[in-house]
Amino acid sequence: MKKTQLSTPKGSRIEHIYLANTPWLRLRGLLGRKQLTTEQGMLISPCNSVHTMGMRYPLDIVYLNSKNKVLKITSNLAPWRSSACRGATQVLELSAGNSENKNIKQGDTIVWQD
Repeated sequence: MKKTQLSTPKGSRIEHIYLANTPWLRLRGLLGRKQLTTEQGMLISPCNSVHTMGMRYPLDIVYLNSKNKVLKITSNLAPWRSSACRGATQVLELSAGNSENKNIKQGDTIVWQD
């Protein structure tokens, strides 16, 4: 997993984004990992739907298109649930409440920095 960071149009940053961009990393996702902090997230690509089967904590799910535009945000997705978004090509998983804390809104374009 490669670490990178992102910033939002409103100037918020998340310092450590883990990339799940291989079949194995996408399959594993956050299963068996510690709960994300407010400075961590996981980008799953390609992806347009997620589940929280086996998770022990809720997540915020940010759906992005191929141009990194936020199409949909599912806040506080509880364990043992699923969510999807038509047109999404990647999903950013954040700790529950972090999409609001970082002021990420539908229609925003996320900027990635290595």
